[in-house]
Formats: sequence, C-alpha cells, structure tokens
Amino acid sequence: MYKSSSVYLTGQKFFHFVAKEKKNNLPKWTESSLKKTRTIKKIVCADRPHFLVWKKPNKLEFYQEDKEKRKYQLPKNETIKDIVSGCETYLILTESGKVWSLANKTNSNDLKEVPLLDADQSTFEEIRPVTIFEEKKLFVNSIAIGDGSCYYLCNGDQMYASGSNSLGWLDHGKCRGNQNMPVYVQDKVIKIFAGINSPNFFFITIKPDLLYGCGKNHFGKLGIGSTNNQQNKPNVVKNFKGSEILTVSSSWYHSILITKKGQTFGCGLAGKNGLGVHKTIFTLIPQLKEKKAVQLAAARDRTLVLTDQNELYGWGFKNGLFPTNESTYNNFPTKISLPGLFAKYLDSKDQIQIACGTFVSFLYLDFNNTLSQDLGFLYESKKFCDCEIGTMGNQIPVHKSLIECRTKLTIDQIQNKLFGEKPINKEQTLSFLKWIYSDDISEIGKLEQTFNLLELTFPPSVDNTLEKDIAQLYQDEDSKDFKILVNIDDDNQDEEDENEDEEEDNYEEIPVHKFILLARSGLFRAMFDYVNEKDNTNQVQDYTNKSIESLKILIKYFYTNSIELTAEQDPELIVDELSDAVEYYQLNDQCNLKTELLKIKKHFDLI
Repeated sequence: MYKSSSVYLTGQKFFHFVAKEKKNNLPKWTESSLKKTRTIKKIVCADRPHFLVWKKPNKLEFYQEDKEKRKYQLPKNETIKDIVSGCETYLILTESGKVWSLANKTNSNDLKEVPLLDADQSTFEEIRPVTIFEEKKLFVNSIAIGDGSCYYLCNGDQMYASGSNSLGWLDHGKCRGNQNMPVYVQDKVIKIFAGINSPNFFFITIKPDLLYGCGKNHFGKLGIGSTNNQQNKPNVVKNFKGSEILTVSSSWYHSILITKKGQTFGCGLAGKNGLGVHKTIFTLIPQLKEKKAVQLAAARDRTLVLTDQNELYGWGFKNGLFPTNESTYNNFPTKISLPGLFAKYLDSKDQIQIACGTFVSFLYLDFNNTLSQDLGFLYESKKFCDCEIGTMGNQIPVHKSLIECRTKLTIDQIQNKLFGEKPINKEQTLSFLKWIYSDDISEIGKLEQTFNLLELTFPPSVDNTLEKDIAQLYQDEDSKDFKILVNIDDDNQDEEDENEDEEEDNYEEIPVHKFILLARSGLFRAMFDYVNEKDNTNQVQDYTNKSIESLKILIKYFYTNSIELTAEQDPELIVDELSDAVEYYQLNDQCNLKTELLKIKKHFDLI
C-alpha cells in the first residue's frame, strides 16, 4: 500500500551484498538494499549464509551470498501462514494446512529432516509441495525446525516429526534412524518450539499443563536440572506450567524462555544464556528482571530480546551487535541502540520485528496487521466515503468516523486547522491520511508538521496506535452511526400466530460504526451496495441466520481482533456458528479468527 522504512542488518561478511555499506563485516546496524515496501511479513535466517523474505500473501524472495536474488510464488489459492528455517532447509506453512519445502542438497547436509522421499534431489531452484500430509489427511496447524529435525502440529493437537532420529527422540524412543516421512509422536500438544541450530525441541501439552524438553541436552540447555546429554524421552521442564509460556528458542549451547508476563529466563552454557554462569534449569536473567519482553530471536551464538518499550537487548557474539572484536563475548544482556526511525519515532511494539541467524541479525518494521490492510483497502477504494477534507479543487474523500476516532477532533476542526489561512499541500495531506488509515509514519517531516498544526503530540504514543484506537472505539456507543437488524422471532410459532394479520417481525439492533463493517467484511460491503441502491439508510438487515449472540461476538472481533467469552455465552454455539465466518463474511485471508476459535475449542475441550 505505502512505502515504509528501511530494513537494517548486522552480521558477518557473507551478507555485505545486501547492505548499502559494502563491507565484509557489519558491526553495527546498517541499512539494507532490500526493496522498501510495506509487503515484508517476515524475514527468516538460517544456519547458513542465506535468508528468506516472506512477501505476503504468497510471495517469497531468497538471498544467498553474492548470488542473484531468487523469487518464488505459491499457487494463487494458497496464502502463507508461517515460515521456519533450519540449516539448509526452509518450510512454508499455508492457511490451507499444507506444507512446502525449500531446501538444498549439499555435501555438509543430507537433508535428512526434509519430509520428501526424494529429498536428495532438492535444490533452491524451486519450492516443492510436501504431499504426505494430504495423503494422511492431516491438517498442519504449525511447524518448527531444529538441527536435522522438523516438527508438525496437526489436526489441532497431534504432534508429528521427521528427520534425524539417532537418539530416538522423535518418537520417544520407539524408532531409530532417519525418518524422512513424518511419524506420529503424541497428542494433546498445543505448541511446539525448536531453533535453527538446535538438536532438541520443546512442546507444551494441554492435559497436563506442562512444558517438555527432549533431544540433546548440551550444557543442560533443556532446563530439566541435568547435564545428561542423551534424552530419548520427553522431560518436564522444571518450575513452569505450559500455559505460562509465551515462547522458547533453543540453540546448540543454550535455551531462552519468555513467559506471558514478559519475564526472560535462560539456561545452558555461560556466556550464551545471558546469565554469565552455567545453569541447568531456566533461571531469571537479572538484567531483564524489570523489563517486559515481547519478542525473542536466538541463534547459535547470539540472542536478541525486544521489550514492550521498544528497548532491544542482546548478548553472545559481539559481532553484529556491538562495534568490537567478534571473537569476544558479551555475557550479559546489553541495551543496543536502534537506528534512525526505529529509535526516534516508533512506540508500537507490534511494528518492530527482529530476526536472528547464525551469521546475521535483522531489524525491520511490520505494518502487516489485518486491521491496517482492511482500512487501507477502504481508503484506496474511496468507497462509501461520507465527507471530504482539503481545499477547493483538491478535496480528498474520507471516512469521518475513522478520522475523528484517530485524532479526537471533529472534521470541522481538522478542516479549519489544516486548510484555513495557510492550507497544507496535497502531499502533506496524503501523509496524514496514511497515518490515519494504517499507522504509517515513514514520511516523518510532513507528518510532524501536520501534527503540530493539529496540536497533537508527535510521535504518537503507544496508547494512540491504530489497534488501540479502534478497540477503544468499540466502547463508544454514542458515535456508532449504523445498525444491523437481527430477526429474533421464534421460528416455531403456533399455527394461530401464523394466521394473525400483518404480524411484524421482531428485530434486535446491533449498533456499529459503518466504516468498520465496510473495512472488514466483503459480505457487509455487498449489503451496503444493495441498500444504497434503494435509499441511503443507516441500517441493514442481517439475513445470515446466525444467532444474535454470535453476531455480537463477530462485530466485537472486528474492533479487537480477539474473542473473549463471558460465563453466560455458549462456546460450542459460538464455535459452530463462526467456524465458516472467514469465508462466509468474506474476511481478510490473513485474519486470526480461526486461531481465536481454535483457542476456545481447546480451552473448553471441544476438539
């Protein structure tokens, strides 16, 4: 939609080809030559000198040393959900539950983890579909890669694995040798974790509510209180419930764990675990005790942690983190300065993204939340705009409710302050609207001038992001300008009631902001097209035959991107009626509604 800020990287000589500073080593954050578009969803680094860039919804770009960039695109009906990396292997998961492989046969890696019978024929020339899951009628929910092994969470809670099984840790000691084809491990698993240089893995079970570690236990990095290197069967990680865990990342020497409360724990080899001392159980890292961690990126020799205040901490090999000798270590987390725009103008933790590989680290901005996509579509289509801003001959159609929500000013106040005696130009107006509809603040100079004219604080605070503004708008009943009419009559009326003359339907009203429905649902946009052809009304009748309860929850989801049920609401009814909502209501393919419903199913044991 709009151009965004740069991608920055640090690292060793292999990656100077994508940096604007053509140096062998990049000891500090350096602006990359990656194309500056708002389409980067994720950057994944491997344990080799190459990396993969996910360009949503189904496009990928591959960079390898000084070789020409490769581009890939999955079939048009496939939308990427996630990508993970190993040594010479990348796995791509799509929303349809299918898995795709991008791998390369080399002398140093026999691709034993790739779930393809002809894996030895793999090259980086093409992405290959992994058909075994379809043949077994398995829907893959999530994926993870360790050093030589892959893990798959299928059909909700069934864990499968493929790859090296010399220690018997894929199937809990039941099988030996390499397993190209995924083998069943166990059920009741809800999350899986690994690492690009990690010959072990972690997983969380729902019953019992525990975190398990399995595989090689170098330096006690499984957090089980032991240094016994061979762990053929899962071991309970001490001192944690599974429901407390946000994420875990493991590497050859160490493991890092972040809880949902944002606490950071480490175990394994001193100097790599962030503790400076050897630990065989996960121990709270003192330097981060008062910080709330929200993102983790770890590789063989380095770890990065991002806090909710956009503070970046790192430890391990200093190369790529600090301008010093790469052979020395930083034993404890040290605050790392952020470059340019990242340090000065961003307060939203959802926009800064970090990636960490063995040879390189990345820092970039992610504007790809579905809310900004949906509102961006609404802005670009100029459909159902209800007012204009600008000077005579340069008016731009906009949506009044959204602008007033973001600025806490009326349209008249904005018009007077921006286009009064000394009106701002069209380019400045467009930069302002980019922020209104998508939180884009890349055109800093123009946007800061506009904020000053409107007497707004710049940069916007963490409490004034697009997501928080829209979520708060849900509570503002007075500003809701539209109604959905839902028929709540009993379908099983008595015969005498059916014979009554001119019996009126009984409707309940769901108040909503019109622009929310327009942005988030193709079905409601079609309804508005029909209504506007007849007359310009402020209501629309719902013909979906969903219950009033489910519709209210769906509307709230449009504002908040989450589903939280009360004690009075029937979870089974909600899941049943909204299971087809993404397709039925024509929602954004990238939305997380299915994930939210899956959480409810697991919580209420409906799977």
